[in-house]
Parts: sequence; structure tokens; C-alpha cells
Amino acid sequence: MADCITKAIQVHCCAQRPSFDQHKNLLLSSFQPLMGEVLKFPMKIQVSRAMIKKTSIDLLDVFTNSVFKFIDHPSLPSQSNFAPIEEMGEAACVDDILGTIPNDFPEGVYVRNGPNPLFGGFKSTNSIFGKSSHIWVEGEGMLHALYLKKDSNGKWSVSYNNKHVETDTFKMEKQRNKPSFLPAIEGDSPAILSAYFLNLMRFGTVNKLISNTSVFEHSGKFYAAAENHLPQEIDIQTLNTLGTWDVDESWNRPFTAHPKKAPGSGELVMMGVNAMKPFFEIGIIEADGSKLVHKSDLKFERCSLSHDIGVTMRYNVILDFPLTIDIKRLVNGGPLIKYDREGYARIGVMPRYGDADSVRWFEVESCCVFHIINTYEDGDEVIVHAFRANNSIIPGPDLGLNKFEWFSSRFKCLESQQSDTAFSSDESFFSRAYEWRLNMENGEVKERYLSGTTRSMDFPMINENYLGLENKYGYAQTVDLDASSISGMAKYGGLVKLHLKDRRSSLMDEKQDYVEMEYHKFPENTFCSGAVFVPKPGGLEEDDGWVISFVHDEHLNRSRVILVDAHKFTSEPVAIINLPCRVPYGFHGAFMPIIS
Repeated sequence: MADCITKAIQVHCCAQRPSFDQHKNLLLSSFQPLMGEVLKFPMKIQVSRAMIKKTSIDLLDVFTNSVFKFIDHPSLPSQSNFAPIEEMGEAACVDDILGTIPNDFPEGVYVRNGPNPLFGGFKSTNSIFGKSSHIWVEGEGMLHALYLKKDSNGKWSVSYNNKHVETDTFKMEKQRNKPSFLPAIEGDSPAILSAYFLNLMRFGTVNKLISNTSVFEHSGKFYAAAENHLPQEIDIQTLNTLGTWDVDESWNRPFTAHPKKAPGSGELVMMGVNAMKPFFEIGIIEADGSKLVHKSDLKFERCSLSHDIGVTMRYNVILDFPLTIDIKRLVNGGPLIKYDREGYARIGVMPRYGDADSVRWFEVESCCVFHIINTYEDGDEVIVHAFRANNSIIPGPDLGLNKFEWFSSRFKCLESQQSDTAFSSDESFFSRAYEWRLNMENGEVKERYLSGTTRSMDFPMINENYLGLENKYGYAQTVDLDASSISGMAKYGGLVKLHLKDRRSSLMDEKQDYVEMEYHKFPENTFCSGAVFVPKPGGLEEDDGWVISFVHDEHLNRSRVILVDAHKFTSEPVAIINLPCRVPYGFHGAFMPIIS
């Protein structure tokens, strides 16, 4: 019987560039010999729908486990702090603090999201369909939270906790207590399509719902988010997952990890991209979070993997760059996610409650942008500041290449600025601060770099009180190219403060910065993730405040939280908080002031 299934699959896999329908027919026909064996039994029994469903799932599991074999992703010693950790179970008090937490630092929760894969780390699969694997941005979300409170005497009380974001698929796989979802992003096209189908049949979704990218607040509620699903509401005090937020059942598609509060109104502007039409929809949620007040299909002709959205006083700012998800490309044997350097790039500016016809599109030089620093209006122009690269760090190398060697060679190429590998520095994912000035009257576009080629940077942050408004300062994490080239994964060895209004001559050498910058360098072998700007309560200047960040000392294998005074940016941190356990590198953080 098993031989019948295997033979049917092997015969079908010989066809070149099989279609999704062919894969579906293959999987269905593979079960026919199995069902024939079952029907030989002369049994006449009454069965319930639940029993039929359970039996079907069990049969699918037997088939899946006989065809797909899970294997561990390889890892290097230099990647040790990308590895997952166990949940603590409950918050732990922290009293190992160097320096002093400022008296005027706000009480609140500093929380960061990031991937923390179950069962020891990322898995790949081998099958007769080929190979499939997760890409480096996947993995179940885990929240890491530092609680800072004052007692009646003004003494600081600090505690730390961590906890997985418990999406529906997390609970399914946790209950099974073994890897169950097949990776369905990267690999051989037949393997990915088969994984899609089997995941859908067994779990009702083609991919895991990871909620591992960001944390945001709206109307006093807190959410963990990732691009591929709806946000999960979180109890910020316990980190318990309260359930999926579908905005009173009015939003039924993916939800960006970077929604933005509109200045003035406090409405939440967000979007969702999907691999099937409509590819891009924008939504606006009431300031009190109670309902969706606007929704529009922007009628994209492709599924752009748009990670961020901008807002100004009057407009929404839309990114449509040539990093795309394409199921047709996958069915024809190509990658699901691909960056097309020759593809078109454009930025759209639309009225807050506009539709597809009201978007003003500006053609710009082709590039890859994941994160916006800020957007605002200046007379007739809309200003967009973001981090721009000539290539995409997602999804990674083509199938068959060693991904760590591929990433490592890219970082080495950036470090040397020489083409001594197969990759040109011009094709690198070196990320620099960039400015677009979009004239709403005459359609003119002016674009230029704000930073030179001495440092690659990303993961921007600003004083959120200036979101959508003209701002003087931006902050970011800077890449340690040497450490990144060794590990084959991006490591951020410092922080940067951009003085966006203090411009230098645009005629300076390419390696020079066009705006003034200050750098906060970490000790050797220490790297950060999830840095956030925390404004000083009642501060008079935009940069009155601190940058707070999780950091990890790889030499001592010790994780900490640091506070850097934004006015004394190059100085030592004002406080270093040693944590009770390791905190793996992750993605975006947030500081949530908590008013008792």
C-alpha cells in the first residue's frame, strides 16, 4: 500500500514544472490505493462526522510522515544567540543594575518581539517532492519584557519575563509536541506546493501564524503582529495571548507589522498584502479601536512584500517595490519570494480616506526598502525618509546555495567594498538612509542618500510624538560587518543618531555622510536588537529622552538592557540592567508607558 503511494508520487514528480492542480491530483490519487485497502474490510458501522474528520486527519498525518522527513537547520557557533530559549514561566526580579535609571525615566514596559522556533530551532524537510525550508525571519514569536516601576519612595523596581505568542497554530503544534507544519516558503517548487496542500488539509492554513515581528499599542490595548496573519492581543502585564484581533470581524486578511497612528486623529492606519488578489488593501481603524472606518483595494498588479507604511497629516504613503510574492512563479518552478532588481519601484501618496483612483504615484529608482524612518509634508512636497538597499536580504540565496556562506560573502563584500567574490558590492544589501521629496503639484521626484558607505544601518526609531510630522532626529541600529560576515547573519554592533536637519554638501565623497551623525559603539562582541526611543515626560526638545535596547555580550553569553541618553549619545549608557537569562536576537521593540 505504501509502495503504491510512493510510486504514484515518483511518477508524477517526473513531469517538469507541475501545476498546482497536478499536485492536488497527485496527492488525491495517492490516497486511492489506501482507500481501496480500507474498503476491503466488510464493516458496517455508524460513524460520526467528528470520527470521519479525525480519521481523515490521521490518514493525512500518516501520509505526510511517510513522505516528508524533518531535519534540523545547520547552525554555526557564531550564531548561538539566534537559537531559541525556553519560557521562564513567571517574571523574575532584576536587581543587578550598573549605573542609575534616571528619576525622570517613565514607568512602563519595554517589550521586544522576535522568532523563537519550537522544538530546538528551524526545521527543513526532505521529501520525494524535493526540499523545503523556513527562511530566517520565520519562527514562532516570543515576547521579552522588562518592567520598570517606582514605589512610593521613588525607588525603581525592575523585573523581566518572556513568553511565546500563542497563536492558533502555535497551540496546535505545541499540543502535538513535535514538528508538524511543513515549511512552505523556500525550496523546490513541488515540495512547497505539496506542503501548502498538506498544511491546509491538516490545519486549515498553509503556513504557521507566527506573530513574531513587532509589538504595538492602540487605544490602551497591546498587540503582537507579523505580516502573514492578524495581530494577537496581549495582556501586557502577564504576556498572555488573549486572542486574534480582527477589528470586530471587519478585517479578514493579513495585517502589517507596522501600522501607524495618524497625527491629530489618533486613527490607526494599516494595510495587508496577500499572495492572491486583492494584493494590497489599506484600512483605517477608529481611534478607540472599535471599528474599521475605511477600507480600500489599491488594485496592485503584483503582490509586493510591503513591510511598512507612512502617514502625514493628510496622506498615507504607500511603498510598491520589486520584492514580490508570486504563486504563478512558484508553480512554474521559480521562487515564491523574489527581488527583481530590474522591476519597477514607486511610492504612492493618497488622501487619508482615498481609494485606488486617488493615489498619486511617483516612479523612483528601483531599490529595496523595508523600514521607513518618517514621512511628513513640507509645503507642496511629501518627504519620505527610509533605509534603502540595492538588494533584498529576504528571502536569501537561491535553492542549492549554502545560505550562511551566501550571507557571509555578501557582508564580506560590503566590508571590503571590493568585488573579490561572485557578488558585486553594487548588488549588496548595504542599507543607507535615504530621502525622497515628492512634489504633489508638479509630480517631480528628488531623491538622495543621507548617509554614506561607512556604515550599514536599519531598524529605525524616532520620537513617536513626531510621527507623521517634520522631525529633526532619527535613530537606528548599525551593522557590524565583520561579525556579520563571520556568522552569515546580520548583527548590530551599535546605534546611530541622525541629525536630519544638519545637512552637509551633497557633493561630498560617496563614503561621507550627507547629514551629521553620532555613533554609540558597543563593546566588542556585543550586539543589539529591538532598540526604541523613549521620550522624556514633559521634554521640551525632540531628542529629550533615551534609547533603550536589548544587547547580548557573546563573549560572556550575557544579555542586558541598556539606556543611552540621547543628549549624550556617544557616552557610556546611563544604566546597564543585567538580565536573568539569555535573550536571543530578534526584531522590533516598543516602550509602553503604563499609567497606574
